[in-house]
Amino acid sequence: MKFIFFISTFLWCFHIEFEAQVPAYYQSIDFTLTGDALKSELATLITSSHHSSFEYTSNTSTDTWDIIKSSDTYLLDSTKVFLVYGYDDFDQAFQNDLSRDKSLSCHGSPCDGLYNREHVYAKSLANPSLSTSFPGPGTDVHNLRTCDYVTNTWRGNRKFGPANGNAGVTNDGFWYPGDEWKGDIARMMMYMYLRYPNQCPAMDVGAGASTFALNGDMPDVFLTWNAEDPVSTFEQGRNDVIASFQGNRNPFIDNPFLATVIWNGPAADNTWLFSSIQQSMVSKIVYNPSNQTIYCSNGEMANFEVLDLGGKKVISRYANLVSLDQVKKGIYFIRTNNAIKKVVIH
Repeated sequence: MKFIFFISTFLWCFHIEFEAQVPAYYQSIDFTLTGDALKSELATLITSSHHSSFEYTSNTSTDTWDIIKSSDTYLLDSTKVFLVYGYDDFDQAFQNDLSRDKSLSCHGSPCDGLYNREHVYAKSLANPSLSTSFPGPGTDVHNLRTCDYVTNTWRGNRKFGPANGNAGVTNDGFWYPGDEWKGDIARMMMYMYLRYPNQCPAMDVGAGASTFALNGDMPDVFLTWNAEDPVSTFEQGRNDVIASFQGNRNPFIDNPFLATVIWNGPAADNTWLFSSIQQSMVSKIVYNPSNQTIYCSNGEMANFEVLDLGGKKVISRYANLVSLDQVKKGIYFIRTNNAIKKVVIH
């Protein structure tokens, strides 16, 4: 009885964890799709629902200044904005400030101690360059962030590259956004690639190789950051505010796991855990008792974790096939990209 109760309790806990529902915004998406097919459907959605674009600067109507001062509001003080790449409000330097009074925006020169609008996908890295002369890709607020003026100039148009710690230029001459911001940046770049695929390729803004994505169209660094730095309450709120103006959302903020389904790589948080995405991944996990192996039916590389009944991780490996011949007989749970499947190893 204890054994049966333990299994039931274990499965019930997973069931509770996986109950989140897919938002109505995504009702047209077929989440049994993966890879390019899912990427295409999401790209169509965020393009078709993008019903409003705004002037970069306007004295007579809502512009990107108005939106960003609302979307980037500092959670601890609504009179301030959150400064991307920032990390310290308590030292003597102003360039690394985490927040700043909303009134201290830069509209002239000099701008030291003020903040401006950072094009996270740098304007000159796009092809053609992102223009702010008219409403369009260059004024998409999903790509704009409040940023200290001096820090913005330090970043310039450097590609994003791996490092750790606080924001700054890496030894290779790239820009590291900081541990606190790297996931935010990755998800913004994924959005820009889906929304403007020809003008804003992800590989043109992220440094390093692309070994996770089958088509080589997403830098490993963004997929790693997306998994390592989960979505914050600030990010969620920012997505809601921008959607209320533009109409479209950043899918990778709503569910970072979408990036894993499309491009593979480290498993990011799945916020719709009991959705068709979950079921799709479960159906791909194959256990072959004849040779004691587990693999994905489509042959793709995946993050495989084997858990015993106590939730202890027995195996953790990124591969396209994992041997279980050293695992003791019994009941286990196979977790692949956050999908869970129970197997009995004989």
